[in-house]
Amino acid sequence: MENVTTVNGFLLLELTSIHELQPIIFMVLLIIYITDLLGNGSILVVVISEPRLYSPMYFFLGNLSCLDICYSSVTVPMLMANLLSTHKAISFLGCITQLHFFHFLGGTEAILLAIMGFDRFVAICYPLRYPVIMNPQVYLLLAAMAWIISFFYALMHSVMTARLNFCRSLKLNYFFCDVKPLLELACGDIRLNQWLIFIVTGSLSMAACFLTFLSYLYIISFLLFKEGNCRVLHKALSTCASHFMVVSLFYGTVGLTYIPPASPTSVSQGRYVAVIHTTVTSLLNPLIYTLRNNEVKLALRRVFGRKLKLAA
Repeated sequence: MENVTTVNGFLLLELTSIHELQPIIFMVLLIIYITDLLGNGSILVVVISEPRLYSPMYFFLGNLSCLDICYSSVTVPMLMANLLSTHKAISFLGCITQLHFFHFLGGTEAILLAIMGFDRFVAICYPLRYPVIMNPQVYLLLAAMAWIISFFYALMHSVMTARLNFCRSLKLNYFFCDVKPLLELACGDIRLNQWLIFIVTGSLSMAACFLTFLSYLYIISFLLFKEGNCRVLHKALSTCASHFMVVSLFYGTVGLTYIPPASPTSVSQGRYVAVIHTTVTSLLNPLIYTLRNNEVKLALRRVFGRKLKLAA
């Protein structure tokens, strides 16, 4: 019978054991994080303050920008602090809280990407019916559904992880608190937790991924067979391709992190994938989804141009 340890906190793993690299990695992460905050923050300000952008598409983009700011803030600041600190500890409550918000925001983003794909499908394939199908009640309900479903999905993981007993080393083989590395330290029966990752997380991710790609495949098929204007077709296909890139990066990193069974090897490899997942994806979203959009670029100039004039 293994001795159960009373847990007050965990020690987080260093991202690299080469101390000379830690300040360099810190600066890279700091630049990425600041760019992420500025990019997504600018989009959020413009979507809220510019009346011309009051539409379902930009409402969802505002939600996505808010999500990306929060999503990267759950892990990146603590990772940067740990790079410069000798005491890389996190309390038990802090660990479970971080786990909850990581899955809450990640689940919301997965569902929101599927909703955004559906929104573009309706706008391109059924433009005349778009105002009726995507009326304010519908798009508000869809956004609320994404946040509520993900909250209870994350609550399931946080509650089921918090009730575990820990009897091994409290040094977490990861740079933030997540379910799989915590299962490594748990004693007793963890099969239910593993099944929850496999069935619930897997089903949510696969369903959202399938619906997202299905929407874009329908859009591409519609444009190829129905659209006669080559310029419009090229622009739409280019936009879909860029969206595909972001969605593929998001789901590719999620798959590499959660599909392999929990083991020291998979967790060790997964932490490098998680760095990309929590930093690069959030950074790319404003570039791909909004800054290539002429209407958003004009709105950015109008909003920040007014602010600069007022400041002068």
